[in-house]
Amino acid sequence: MRATKDSNGFSHLSVEEMNGHDKRPVLITGGAGFIGTNVANRFLQSGHRVIVFDNLSRAGVERNLAWLEREYGGMVDVEIGDVRNANALMKLVRGVSKVFHFAAQVAVTTSLENPTEDFEINARGTLNLLEAIRGLSSPPQLIYTSSNKVYGDLGDVTITEQSGRYVPLDAQARQHGFSEKRPLAFHSPYGCSKGSAGQYVLDYARTFRIPAVVFHMSCIYGLHQFGNEDQGWVAHFLARAIAELPLTVYGDGKQVRDILFGEDLVDAFLLAHQHMRRLAGQSFNIGGGPDNTISLLELIDLIEALHGKKPDVEFAKWRLADQQYYVSDIRKFGAATGWSPSVTSGNGIRMLYEWLIESGAVPRRQRETIHRPTMAEASVS
Repeated sequence: MRATKDSNGFSHLSVEEMNGHDKRPVLITGGAGFIGTNVANRFLQSGHRVIVFDNLSRAGVERNLAWLEREYGGMVDVEIGDVRNANALMKLVRGVSKVFHFAAQVAVTTSLENPTEDFEINARGTLNLLEAIRGLSSPPQLIYTSSNKVYGDLGDVTITEQSGRYVPLDAQARQHGFSEKRPLAFHSPYGCSKGSAGQYVLDYARTFRIPAVVFHMSCIYGLHQFGNEDQGWVAHFLARAIAELPLTVYGDGKQVRDILFGEDLVDAFLLAHQHMRRLAGQSFNIGGGPDNTISLLELIDLIEALHGKKPDVEFAKWRLADQQYYVSDIRKFGAATGWSPSVTSGNGIRMLYEWLIESGAVPRRQRETIHRPTMAEASVS
């Protein structure tokens, strides 16, 4: 697969060779979101039509949609709708080559407030999509993005503190992170809905031969991510700092995650499609891996170096199902496809910081444009 360089000089995969002569459009549910926008951009750059299906319920995503339409015009087909509408999905999947399923309710806190709605969007919405695809004589390839929350709070993992961050005592977990062999342990309604949806995808791949792969994602960050989105804690912290507003950290800030730049995730998606015949019916842990770990406190220190001023930090109690340490073991997907992250956490955070300023997404000192963080926004996923 041919690689192209982005404006920052990083090489990423082109979809041209992967798609070959298949000019059928690509369907992206939740396509106006941060990840959906990056996937859409990659396909549109190569001249492939994209169908963006989104209910525009998340703050900021309308800006992503406007940007895609401004950049690519009629190449983008926009369908405003909801995955709970099974009939709409049945119409959309006809004639598409690939489906990226990102539409979801993404916050643990919201799932606690309304478990039924969380289930209807994440679990039932995914089943609606699977049934729509199953009804086709030649089903398109499907990539479904799940969460590390399917592994629960990892309360059985013995953790110690080292250099101001948490690390597991187990040498294997410390060196490589958590692999797909880790038992599923759904915690919170959100964990249950995302986890059960992922299991449905895997079973439809086995039972009905739908070409589908599931990614259990760690923390993804990058361009077109707005700081007021649930789970977007890296962008959220940066946005608060740029606006010179205080941050709220839930817990002590020593919790650690592996973070993955959005363009590297898109590369992984493209490789999954390229190797779908071998990978269908499998799940993969995906993130920045052991080389791209960061704690909340370390991110705050990095923000100080970028911004020239340390943000004010307020601490609050731990949230339900918070993981003190989660790092993805990415070796399984790497061995299957040759993939590895190319953007280091330091470079990626710098690029996101600059984009938030240059794009006008977070005007400096415009306090009225930034709202106080919710528990979901200031937490790590």
